[in-house]
Amino acid sequence: MSSSSINKVVLAYSGGLDTSVILKWLQDQYNCEVVTFTADIGQGEEVEPARTKAQSLGIKEIFVEDLTEEYVRDFVFPMFRANTIYEGEYLLGTSIARPLIAKRLIEIAAETGADAISHGATGKGNDQVRFELGAYALNPDIKIIAPWREWDLSSREKLIAYAKQHNIPIESKKGGGSPYSMDANLLHISYEGGELEDPWCAPNDDMWLWTVSPEQAPEQPLNIEIEFRNGDAVAIDGVAMTPGQLLKKLNQLGGEHGIGRADIVENRYVGMKSRGCYETPGGSILLKAHRGMESLTLDREMAHLKDELMPRYATLIYNGYWWSPERQALQCLIDDTQKRVNGTTRLKLYKGSVTVTGRKSETDSLFDESIATFEDDDGAYNQKDAEGFIKLNALRLRLQNKKSV
Repeated sequence: MSSSSINKVVLAYSGGLDTSVILKWLQDQYNCEVVTFTADIGQGEEVEPARTKAQSLGIKEIFVEDLTEEYVRDFVFPMFRANTIYEGEYLLGTSIARPLIAKRLIEIAAETGADAISHGATGKGNDQVRFELGAYALNPDIKIIAPWREWDLSSREKLIAYAKQHNIPIESKKGGGSPYSMDANLLHISYEGGELEDPWCAPNDDMWLWTVSPEQAPEQPLNIEIEFRNGDAVAIDGVAMTPGQLLKKLNQLGGEHGIGRADIVENRYVGMKSRGCYETPGGSILLKAHRGMESLTLDREMAHLKDELMPRYATLIYNGYWWSPERQALQCLIDDTQKRVNGTTRLKLYKGSVTVTGRKSETDSLFDESIATFEDDDGAYNQKDAEGFIKLNALRLRLQNKKSV
């Protein structure tokens, strides 16, 4: 990309080593004005220091925003209405945060008159795809600068040397910091790199930050009730909460009981396999509770259709197609199925496990005890009807057998 074509760029800025180097590199390489954007999406770290650091690097337009409620309400909850899991295990905590950040980058670019955006995702990962597909979907003419695909600063040592050369302050973490590459938001925290690059190597127990080990969890189980309205969780134990408050509370409860750890080798969109470890305590509880509520309130074929569509929906999110027309069309179908998902699920949290122990819906339950009972149903169900039903369904099997004899 020609540096002469860039006048102002909006950088997704964390204040860490990588993005601080990127900030200076953009100024030097493209001779452009840089706007910084730092998002609080519940990662549990203070984001305001990013403002101070950006100011110290000469930045005039600085955006530091709390997007936690929007993140859970408009991205996490719609995804959970579909019971979304990628490759059977991953609850998509990193994937679902990227479309929100891309959206805000594009909005800030429009607000500030910037003609480009930039991010710190590497050329090996999925995030570059997610950021950029989202950005192009929202502004087809936006220019995107991905420094990791352009520069030769290919190691942490080179980044540190560049920072020292240009007087970029580097904060050293107590104890030397984590050996892992981590990403956190209110839905999850992920760990990659270090010894985790060997898929045979078990993670150290002190790696996990949000959850106690199941062995160290309380000896007594905890029973909770989650209320749903139109497929979204709205209350815990009768206490109404905002989406962000509710997920934060479930994270706390799940973490205390060792719930939500996962060790996964996944297939990245760019073609390689990658090993990562994840903590998603609140999401793991929410998924179980939502499926429990749907088991009572969804029509059989509607529920099965959702399960058939879910892997496709999960792949769209994982690969960065949140803003695609096919994802939005699927969302319309999914949301329509949720109109009857109203009621309360009771769950038991115990030493890493989540078990549904009850579900009820005063208005939308499709469970009819008078029909389902093993006792006398007073003629509500004629068992003789099952004979014809079975014979009709067996007809093609009988004909096939006769032909093969």
